Amino acid sequence: MNAADFVWVSVSTLLVLMMVVPGLALFYGGLVRSKNVLSVLIQVLATFSLAIVVWFVYGYSIAFTEGNAFFGGFSRVFFNGIANLSNGEFALSGSIPEISFAAFQATFAGITCALIVGGLAERVRFSAVLLFTLIWVTFAYLPIAHMVWSPGGWLFEKGALDFAGGTVVHINAGVAGLVGAYYLGPRLGYGREAMPPHNLPMTMIGGALLWVGWFGFNAGSALGANEIAALAFFNTLVATAGAVLAWLFVEWAVKGKPSLLGAVSGAVAGLVGITPAAGLVGPLGALVIGVVTGAACVWGVNGLKRMLRADDSLDVFGIHALGGIVGAILTGILNAKALGGPGLESAADILPQLWVQIEGILITFVWTGVVAVVAYFIADKVCGLRVSAEAEREGLDISTHGESAYSR
Repeated sequence: MNAADFVWVSVSTLLVLMMVVPGLALFYGGLVRSKNVLSVLIQVLATFSLAIVVWFVYGYSIAFTEGNAFFGGFSRVFFNGIANLSNGEFALSGSIPEISFAAFQATFAGITCALIVGGLAERVRFSAVLLFTLIWVTFAYLPIAHMVWSPGGWLFEKGALDFAGGTVVHINAGVAGLVGAYYLGPRLGYGREAMPPHNLPMTMIGGALLWVGWFGFNAGSALGANEIAALAFFNTLVATAGAVLAWLFVEWAVKGKPSLLGAVSGAVAGLVGITPAAGLVGPLGALVIGVVTGAACVWGVNGLKRMLRADDSLDVFGIHALGGIVGAILTGILNAKALGGPGLESAADILPQLWVQIEGILITFVWTGVVAVVAYFIADKVCGLRVSAEAEREGLDISTHGESAYSR
């Protein structure tokens, strides 16, 4: 064990935890109406917690032990043998204890489940969210994580590049959120009534915590205090800054005014875009990814959203799925040494790598889409997926949780 590596990955795990609670919770909470803010906070907290427990019970084992091309085995159920330090080095964890690697990866499973909440906000039944999460994390997140990140996994063996979760986390969650938005149908009054964010300062605080925490998400994925972590750290900084500016200037040109909501959304878009590339491209490549992703996601939450005709409440698909797609594709290009990356030896290698990246995107879309449909169907039949019209009008804070965020 290397002590510096162990400390960095442990700190990174805490940073990813901060991304979710409070970061993502506050980011989402500020975007909904005041009558639903607590419902979003508790959904983020509960889905994250459920995923962590599932990860301990059987999730880590299915994702990261030997099995077939799609699923691992059950040798690490309940972390069996994971704390036995005499077992020696675990290949995936390198110079840190296996339990530290497992803890770090647990937070990735948790944030992926929590991200989906944004597509369902303000009209979904809490019990249905929990049942859906249990099914989806088991049959969508775990096999995709195994396919992309575990030796023997289908996409891993093909050479797919995903440094910290462009496909595994962001495209995965974005597609599941979009499927849920279609399944639930739009919020009452959607398209006829104004539904502005109720607290943009809260969203700004949440977005800032996401940016800070994302250094653990990306640089921590180097699994050590090393040069790759340093590269991923700076790339996360510059790509996000570029995306903020790109979103602001595009919005300014199109709508006539730059907005705080746009700036914060641009930051998240840039963070999503650089995630698969963080340790796999040079700094100039990172800036390109940030700028392109920030500009693309402006269209994602406007033009693309209108084309899809889905009430994806908090734009999980338009930012996370689209940003993950842009990042995954550009990773396959900008990884080349000819373009400043540390990977592909020649420009001739770009097209084959690009196809592998696209294949990973398509597999993730189909796999998680099918699992999401089945999971929503089961949750709907068992719990009822959507709250009643009366409960939705009253707000989920009071009707579901019996409490209110603000006293009048």
